[in-house]
Formats: sequence, structure tokens, C-alpha cells
Amino acid sequence: MEMPRTVAGMDASNILIAGVGGIGCAWAHQAHQRAQHHAHLVLIDADDASFQSGENIHTLRLGHALDSVGCAALPPLAEQRMRGLNTLTNQLLADTELVILLTGLGGGVGTGAAQEFARQARQCGAIVLAVAALPFEAQPTRLELANEGLDRLERNAHVTVRLSLERLARQARERGQLWQMGAEWIEDLVDGLVRTLMSMGLINLDLMDLRAIVDQVGEATMLVGVGRPNDPKGILESALKAPLAAMDVGGAKGCLIQVEGGQGMTIGQVDAVAELFTSALDEDAQVILGARVSDDLEDTIRVVTLLSGIRPA
Repeated sequence: MEMPRTVAGMDASNILIAGVGGIGCAWAHQAHQRAQHHAHLVLIDADDASFQSGENIHTLRLGHALDSVGCAALPPLAEQRMRGLNTLTNQLLADTELVILLTGLGGGVGTGAAQEFARQARQCGAIVLAVAALPFEAQPTRLELANEGLDRLERNAHVTVRLSLERLARQARERGQLWQMGAEWIEDLVDGLVRTLMSMGLINLDLMDLRAIVDQVGEATMLVGVGRPNDPKGILESALKAPLAAMDVGGAKGCLIQVEGGQGMTIGQVDAVAELFTSALDEDAQVILGARVSDDLEDTIRVVTLLSGIRPA
């Protein structure tokens, strides 16, 4: 494992949480509420109902307020309007080093505008980590649109995590929740990523570490697991229950892993969790480990993992 460098000084303007489309905006706003002092937020949609106001919150409307033509099922129109906001996005992204983009594919705005915003962000020099929700299998038209958008998003983002609405809805039903509000996994992932880069820890990670992993050739994804400090297998099982589309991560060539726990967390517990999470990687994989103590994680360990260099199925 590589021991990372000391964290460079970052402020909230360096990390941007971006929500694109209705569900993306809802999830991004919820995630930002968990990490609002360490990141700023942009909400992008053609519908004013998606917008929120508050500190460190920006909104980009795709079209004029009086424009009766929305972008529903019209990805090319959403992409065109997103491209037309390039000057504004360049200003927004001036100090941004990391974009965490949340969207749903299969409609007009998410499918068309998300990949264009990712392209603009990457062109500005930011690392782009995207979480893209894929439609239900019973929606063939939306699935066809989503697959086209996914291909373009994966070309423009450094990492694109494929979130399965099918699995998300099933898990939400088991908990007696509405799937639209079942964004706890996303909140944990975003909060973990933001804390990883913003807060000093026992072993620190920085953007150079993140870039080293995302630059690996192949597919990439992210996992988050939560559990008791002395139950590393339970933490791994929690991560593997994520509502993600199927992907075999065995043999991954790169891994950035952040282990975060309460005041009682020991180096032995960090090692046990890290060893279990990295056991299926390629034997020559580049592994970068970070660890930090958080007062609000009493008797709990949270692991955020970014895996790259995954061979396509």
C-alpha cells in the first residue's frame, strides 16, 4: 500500500456537488445538507421546482423562466441548453478541483445535460465523479435513452457509478421507505468523499492520490460500507449490498480506500478492514489508504472505496 501525502489546504469552493435533473437535484441537495460546510452545490434543471436556496447553493436553469418548452425526453435540447451556459459554468468551476455529479438517466435533462456538464467540468481541470441512476427494467424507452447517455457520461467523467433504481426500490420497500427518498447510500458516499479530502486524519488522502487512482485504464466504481468496528466482514457485506448495477470488481488495478471511525478506532481495526476490502484486487494493484477519526461515528466504521482499472465484463 502507498502512504499518501499530507492534505493540501482546501476550502468549500474546491468541491462541487452537482445535481442534474429532478432526482439528481433532490439527491444532491440532501447530500449537500450533510456536507454543506465543506462543499458548494449547483442544481441544474429545466424545472424551477427542483431548485433550493441557501448558503453555497447555485442554480442553473436550462431555458428561460417563461419558456414553455421543457427538456422532457429531449436530451439533445438539454445538452444544447447546457452548452449555452458554458460561460456561467466556467465561472462556477473556476476554483473547483472535484465535482461529485448526481443524476438520473433516461429522461431529457439527466441524459443530455449531465454528460455536457461533466465535459465542461473536466475541461476546466476538475476531477469528475458521477453517480448515474439507471431506469427500471419495465421502462424500455427510458432504458434506451439512458444507455446512450451513460456511454457519453462515462467518456466525460473520470468515474461513473451505475446506480440501479431496481435495487434501490427493492431495498427501500424492505425498509418501508419511498425509493425517491432512499438516498442514504448516496449521502454516505458523498459525505465520505468530502471528508476524505477536507479533513486531516491519521493517514491523509489528497487530490493527487485521487487522480492517481482515477487515471487507471479500465472501468471504475465506488463503494461505501458502514458497520461495527470489530466486524470487518459486516462492513464489507454492507458495501456489497449497495444499490449498484452488477459489476465484477475482482482484479481491479487501483484502489483508494478511506477508513473512518470514532475515537476508539484502532490501527488494527483499520488494517483488518482495509485488508478485507482489498483482498480481491489484482496482486499488483495500486492501493492508497487513508484513515481518520470522526467524533460523530461512535462505535461505527465507515469505509469509502474507489476502485479503478476494472476489466469490462
